[in-house]
Amino acid sequence: MVLSFPKEDLSRYLDFMNHLAYQWSRPVLSELYLEAELWIYNTDFSFEFAHLLLPNTVYIGGLLAKPAKPLSQELEDFIANSEDGFIIVTLGSILSSIPLLEVLQEMNTAFAHLSQGVIWRCQHSKWPKELKLASNVKIADWILQNDLLGHPIAHLLVTHGGLNSLMESIYHGVPVVGIPLFGDQHDNMVRVEAKNMGIALRIDQLKADKFTRPMKYKSAVMSLSTIHHSHPLLPDQRLGRWIKHVLQAREGAHLQPYTFQQSWYHQYLLYVLLFLSASVLGVIYLCVKLVRTAVFRIRSSGKQKQT
Repeated sequence: MVLSFPKEDLSRYLDFMNHLAYQWSRPVLSELYLEAELWIYNTDFSFEFAHLLLPNTVYIGGLLAKPAKPLSQELEDFIANSEDGFIIVTLGSILSSIPLLEVLQEMNTAFAHLSQGVIWRCQHSKWPKELKLASNVKIADWILQNDLLGHPIAHLLVTHGGLNSLMESIYHGVPVVGIPLFGDQHDNMVRVEAKNMGIALRIDQLKADKFTRPMKYKSAVMSLSTIHHSHPLLPDQRLGRWIKHVLQAREGAHLQPYTFQQSWYHQYLLYVLLFLSASVLGVIYLCVKLVRTAVFRIRSSGKQKQT
């Protein structure tokens, strides 16, 4: 018997089968992780805690940090009026586009009590009309953070704790006040405080005195900057050389640890634990049997003596 299908139904059936085949053959995310030939992290041991790295892991922290370029005349005129230096405020693109009135009011009040000028990345259209901007504060939709940090009288960076911002701060030797909001920012600020390059604040702890204290961290962050700059290769050179190495080797298999090829029970040594457990149980079983045999024989010999 021969079955016939309309062309439309047959086409749908073939599409469905192709979809199933794709779903079955598509690798899961964990498998794709293991196939990576090179892992590149935008961090540096001037900021990161010292720990062991796999051969295919490369640190290129500070890739976006560069020597500062001249600022616009408008910014230079604003900075010239700040004898005690100036503060840079960048809290990420998400927060800068959300009109959080209480947060903006608290920060604006805190900045008004400072002797430094403040260059604050915040969208003009999102600034509340009922909130009067402090006289020493200048807001801008976009700022060249790296160039501002490289200015000779940059006093402080107020940041959400993004890794790029922190690496640029280390590069230019500027202390940090971090206000972590989500994601890896909390983890990054743990390192900031551990390295003594600044302090971390909750968003409800924004007071004026918090922005004057970080100058005591200047020497520590300058030491980190020295460590960062003393690396034998620049970040872009490290990146280029490692990529060239992997391309010339045609693959990075020689850098991948053998553990990536092992099954999960091999990685966790479950077969070793099973062998040791079986051995211990076997010894315990033999000991129990020997004790029972000895007790039985002692009792048997005692009964024979009584008779």
